[in-house]
Amino acid sequence: MSGAYESMWKDLGLNLTAHDALLQVLGNAYQDIFITQKDRPAGMDYFNFVMSEVHGLRVKELLDGKKEGRKVVGSFCVFVPEEVVRAANATLVGLCTGADFATDEVDKILPRNTCSLIKSAFGFKLGKVCPYIESADMIVGENTCDGKKKSYEVLNTLMPNVYVMDLPQTKSPEGRALLKEEYKRFKDAIENLCGVKIDVSMLKQGIEIVNAKRRAIHRLSELRKADPAPISGLDALLINQVYFYDDPVRFTDSVNKICDELEQRINDKKGVFPQGTTRIVLSGCPMAVPNWKLPWIIETSGAVIVGEESCVGERGTRNLTDDSANTVDGLMDAIVDRYFQVDCAIFTPNPDRLDHTKQMYGQYNAQGVIHYGLQFCQPYQIESYGVENALEAAQIPTLRVDTDYSMEDAEQLKTRVQAFLERIQ
Repeated sequence: MSGAYESMWKDLGLNLTAHDALLQVLGNAYQDIFITQKDRPAGMDYFNFVMSEVHGLRVKELLDGKKEGRKVVGSFCVFVPEEVVRAANATLVGLCTGADFATDEVDKILPRNTCSLIKSAFGFKLGKVCPYIESADMIVGENTCDGKKKSYEVLNTLMPNVYVMDLPQTKSPEGRALLKEEYKRFKDAIENLCGVKIDVSMLKQGIEIVNAKRRAIHRLSELRKADPAPISGLDALLINQVYFYDDPVRFTDSVNKICDELEQRINDKKGVFPQGTTRIVLSGCPMAVPNWKLPWIIETSGAVIVGEESCVGERGTRNLTDDSANTVDGLMDAIVDRYFQVDCAIFTPNPDRLDHTKQMYGQYNAQGVIHYGLQFCQPYQIESYGVENALEAAQIPTLRVDTDYSMEDAEQLKTRVQAFLERIQ
């Protein structure tokens, strides 16, 4: 891939040497973690291709679209309303935040005890290895936590196109009012960026495109309730990660195709793990590409992940947006209502997340919950204490794991996960 896209990456200002090294590491990790799995669905070939071209063909598509006037909006968070971006015929893409990079440079700017996800975003920018950051016409930050809130002030000095969205911290009438005003301000900013005025038909089309993606993921989630599991948790996570990068219509079609295959697998009682394999719900922080460490450890320790209570999972895709209104204001209200249901740990109190975790445990016939917290992610690490205690009180076996993106603690984590699985079994 390097030779085919080298001039494109050079024009984007990437550090070609560092970028080639990154792709080499990621390619090897993908081979070891994903391709070595047994009995993978044939439909995963599409997602293998997407990952092989995630910095190549997909970036070229974005740049070709820019030549036709289609703007690119980069995002770090599921609170950025994709419906509004699609309504303006722009493209929303997730940004690189799932691996350590240029840590020495990042440590010169941010405190060492900053959340790994935040440091990763800075590392990919400072190391000049993320073509999505360099392709974006607008980078949308969101004030989901104090770390992000202050880091965006610094990020704004590193790039000229950072737009920061404020978010409420309480599920209250005042919190909803704040979200409504912020989404209205965001719509105005997107209209200015794209040179359009979003009308009812445009907004309905944006809602339709995004809802179709979510319906496909809902279908996949339902199929994961089967035993034996027709798809691994690693592959399902990968699909949820590609959700943020791929062309939405093509993605929806590809997910539905693999769901057709999984339905046949279920009818044939064919699984990727034997029937009766210990079933785990993974809860907590989002897992962006290429953050695959903990799922890989879990599924090579004798368990299968059947659901993710995560932004890269059910929390991010659970609800659809109502498209029945016939005014822009009415549709924007529906978008606000949809995103206000997201039960992120930024909210206090946050009982909905605990309720959804319990629901997933029952609906997916799970036998345990593993709570994943990124080191120095204060909202999820602090909330994990209450989640663990409440789940254990409900006789739901729970393991709390705090880690980062490095592999230094992999053996220690594997020992803990294996002991947890033995307790369940």
